[in-house]
Amino acid sequence: MASGIAKRLVAAALAIGALGIMHTAGAADPDKKEIRFGATAGPYSDQIRYGIKPILEKQGYKVTIVEFSDYVQPNLALADSAIDANAFQHVAYLKKFSADRKLQLSDVVQVPTAPIGIYSRKHKSLGEVKSGASVSLPNDPTNLARAIAMLQQFGWITLKAGTDPIRASERDIEGNPHKLKLIQLEAAQLPRSLDDVDYAFVNGNFALASGLKLTEALSLEKIPDYYMNLVAVRTADLNKPYVKDIRAAYQSAEFKTVTQQRFAGFLPPAYQR
Repeated sequence: MASGIAKRLVAAALAIGALGIMHTAGAADPDKKEIRFGATAGPYSDQIRYGIKPILEKQGYKVTIVEFSDYVQPNLALADSAIDANAFQHVAYLKKFSADRKLQLSDVVQVPTAPIGIYSRKHKSLGEVKSGASVSLPNDPTNLARAIAMLQQFGWITLKAGTDPIRASERDIEGNPHKLKLIQLEAAQLPRSLDDVDYAFVNGNFALASGLKLTEALSLEKIPDYYMNLVAVRTADLNKPYVKDIRAAYQSAEFKTVTQQRFAGFLPPAYQR
């Protein structure tokens, strides 16, 4: 009798396990037939196109990729429900943008991230910097802070004592021994500035979208965790099944293979290491 009960318990456990497997690889969220996924044009939309979209469509979703050319519209579109998720920003930017605009947005999962780099068409090394050199940088506060942190690492500037590296701006620069001319531009315009400046900081996604290679950078950022890019959704949707399916797609072995094949040089998130 005990043996019969044990067999029934094992059978029940196997049935539950099978249901779990079916849910993991099974149908899409019945309340969500289409996922409109926003991203900046370039590698982050390509990650969705080649890695995430095929996985989600096997589950029954229709995935539409909406590309943006700046760092403002993707979050506004998400908050307005014009898209269901986006992938282009890091958590520092998401939190500041959401607070400034009073938006209820939350991060879901980190994604493989291209570092910001400094490029030049006029110089072959950072050691060639001359007095009065022009340097273009991103004009949005969080990415500007990243570039300023790199300038300090190069020894090109010094910052005031106690400066928060996440919030550093030109006002925090105490020393500028090379008398650098810092030119702030929209991130998408930085690749075009290379013909006009001595050095340009370019975010990885815009560098790759413009035809630059990460290996061509004179120096690449060592990305701290808070600058890893991520997928964001509306906070109200955070626990919905389709959001869980997006997270699972990024954390899958299939996406890791795509990352290794197509996105060499990107810093992998912890779940891919």
